[in-house]
Amino acid sequence: MSDIKELEKKIEDLKSEIEIIKSNMPSDQFSMVVMSGDLDKLLASFIIATGAAAMYEKVVMFFTFWAIPLLKDPNKKVPKDIISKAFEMMLPQNTRGLKLSKMNMLGMGPLMIKGLMKKHNVKSLGDLIKLAGEMGNVEIYVCQMSMDLMGYKWDEMISYPNMKSAGVAKFVAEAGKSKATLFI
Repeated sequence: MSDIKELEKKIEDLKSEIEIIKSNMPSDQFSMVVMSGDLDKLLASFIIATGAAAMYEKVVMFFTFWAIPLLKDPNKKVPKDIISKAFEMMLPQNTRGLKLSKMNMLGMGPLMIKGLMKKHNVKSLGDLIKLAGEMGNVEIYVCQMSMDLMGYKWDEMISYPNMKSAGVAKFVAEAGKSKATLFI
């Protein structure tokens, strides 16, 4: 009789361990931190995101620091303090004025890349952002701390269906559930 009770206890212990393993398994999702404001890296981020969205149920993009200006709508203006205005003058506005991380060549590099992309029917950065939004499973979280530091307001952001404010804890939680995570 004690052998049966011992066996039942081992079975219950195994069931508990299986539940712990299941709860710690990654979800069918892909995550990335997007920190760069360089054209080539932002293009890569959205090419990867849209490609991953075709493979995974959920894609999480966490935008922070220099990548946030990409998410600004250039047609939306909000009042700014002096520091925020300084950031505005130094950083590109939306997809306009983005530089390449390498071979910028006094602004000629981005023009050359955009020309080659058009020639080879590669979607523009704006089109990739639109596609990601239309796919429905690409979520964008914008670092609230970075927004506060750089003086960005939600009223000036683009209209994107799955874009929310978040802190690093939200991203870490999402990345912890992901099958893969990138930092770009």
